[in-house]
Amino acid sequence: MTGTAHEVGETTIQLLKCTLEVEHCRAYWSRTHRLPVSAREAFDDYWFGARSLERVQLLLANMRSRFDAFPPCLDVLRGWSDMSSEVRRLVCHWHLQLADVLYRRFTGQFLVARREEGRGEVTRDVVVSWLGEEGPVRWTLSTRTQYASKLLTASRSAGLVTTNRDPRALVTPRVPDEALGYILYLLRGIRFAGTLLDNPYLASVGLAGSVLDARLRELPELQFRRQGSLVDFGWRCADLRNWAELRTRRMEPVPAGGVS
Repeated sequence: MTGTAHEVGETTIQLLKCTLEVEHCRAYWSRTHRLPVSAREAFDDYWFGARSLERVQLLLANMRSRFDAFPPCLDVLRGWSDMSSEVRRLVCHWHLQLADVLYRRFTGQFLVARREEGRGEVTRDVVVSWLGEEGPVRWTLSTRTQYASKLLTASRSAGLVTTNRDPRALVTPRVPDEALGYILYLLRGIRFAGTLLDNPYLASVGLAGSVLDARLRELPELQFRRQGSLVDFGWRCADLRNWAELRTRRMEPVPAGGVS
């Protein structure tokens, strides 16, 4: 991809203290603006409810890494007043994938492989073992165990696993067209490993191969064609902002009496 924004490639430990946080994400993108806001201002204005100043500082740092790093997503999300809870969960999941490489690999590769192999569940011990191979060598067993719990908590919030008790069944969430349009136009403008037809963002929610092709052919914002190995996306919008404007116009009510 050719954008200046890019997915995070370095391992962090942010997930240990801040998982998917769907409602906090919603609060952030609905309140933030172009000028930087301090943790004290967000705390005084109850951006995240009755949270401590230390917690507000942590939430702001995580929200910025998930959303501010990928313009113009904040403008788009702030203006998306009719977003359903189903779509909101997916948006938060994809932005956490962008900001956390281990969550991206876990949800977009490891869980995908288990589903494809017919292993329809996962346990914390299995995730701890996976982190022993994928996580930093310096991590102790205690850190891997904590991180495994956070990965599973975030995955449950994203709708990828069904319970917080082992064994945890794997599920594939429904992806509405507007959610699919959002992630495609977001990815189009950033640099990431993979392609628009083969990446952990879409794979994590069951969109790959012929299933993805079929969805793309029906998506209003694209004119998708495939002939053998040749693919044409036929973008109908210039970028994510233009996609949001088109979506808003489409959702505007028709005046009484119809359109003249």
